[in-house]
Amino acid sequence: MNENELKIIEDTDMDSLFILPLSIVPLQTPALRSSRMVKNGRLQSVIEIFRDTQTGSGQVDVEDLPTMMGWEEGRVHPDLAILRRLALLPSYDVYSLRISLRAHKIPINDFEGLRLSDEKMKQLTQYMVMFTRPLLQMIYTDSQIDVSSYEDLMRLFRDPDIARARDRLEKLANQLKVPIMDVPRFLEDYGDTFMSLSYYRHCLDRLEPYFTACLDAIAPIRKHFQLMQDANLMRTCTSIEDAINSVAASISGRLEVFEKRTKQMWTNITQEEFQAVKGMIERYHVVMGGALCGLTVKMNAFARNFPHPNAGGPVRRADFLVTEMTQGIDLIRQIERRFQSQG
Repeated sequence: MNENELKIIEDTDMDSLFILPLSIVPLQTPALRSSRMVKNGRLQSVIEIFRDTQTGSGQVDVEDLPTMMGWEEGRVHPDLAILRRLALLPSYDVYSLRISLRAHKIPINDFEGLRLSDEKMKQLTQYMVMFTRPLLQMIYTDSQIDVSSYEDLMRLFRDPDIARARDRLEKLANQLKVPIMDVPRFLEDYGDTFMSLSYYRHCLDRLEPYFTACLDAIAPIRKHFQLMQDANLMRTCTSIEDAINSVAASISGRLEVFEKRTKQMWTNITQEEFQAVKGMIERYHVVMGGALCGLTVKMNAFARNFPHPNAGGPVRRADFLVTEMTQGIDLIRQIERRFQSQG
């Protein structure tokens, strides 16, 4: 990406923070099974019936579905009941969904399918290195092993040489103080847990240039001879600045705590110690996903309207802040307060 150009952040449906493919939910209505639930610019969940480059996105409010689908009046259609609950979820990333779907008793076709795409996992390789390195050092104290991804590490434990693979599993089992048959599950849980941290770190890092561009756009508004006289607008600018800075700082700070705690875990690694760290991380999946979802949707809206520094002047940008950016900003602030309340 050109450093002066902002492009819309797009992921596959399963890699996205703000898109939920309804094919994963056991809905009765065929037209809905091929649709998606998405967070719109105001952070409201809507049903996206169609999308293409020519006509854009065809979105329908969940409460408008009974009329659109011709559902029987006087009773709540089973699909509507499910979609209403889905609409309340703060994020649609796979890690938040695993927790939220169970908590809200929302059925799903395949919980095992809630995984990032292979392509996204490859993108996260640079983040996973810090989590694979200590595991490698435990098993190979002196050897030079070429491992560039978590999948490479897993291949070492699936070595076609059964004796070598078993030796590696036994070493790890001894370190963890668990039966050898428990090691494969540990490796799966370990990779998945720290892939989630890598995913959230990646989502935050890629937002940095968008934060900078958005905050830089506020300075000319404050200096504009006419706009600076609008006290409400000046408060809006401050509110948006505070929301972006404080929520981003909360996410970054929590990720740093997790990374530090992970390093401490390896000083005396046991299955119990890992489970404690895993539980601590998972408790934050929903609030972290919700915060990043809100910020990503808002930064996408900014990038769509102002892809480069010369797009639009102070007046147009001020109008955007008031009419678009403020909508849903309270939801992001609520998520930040949940960050604070969880310690």
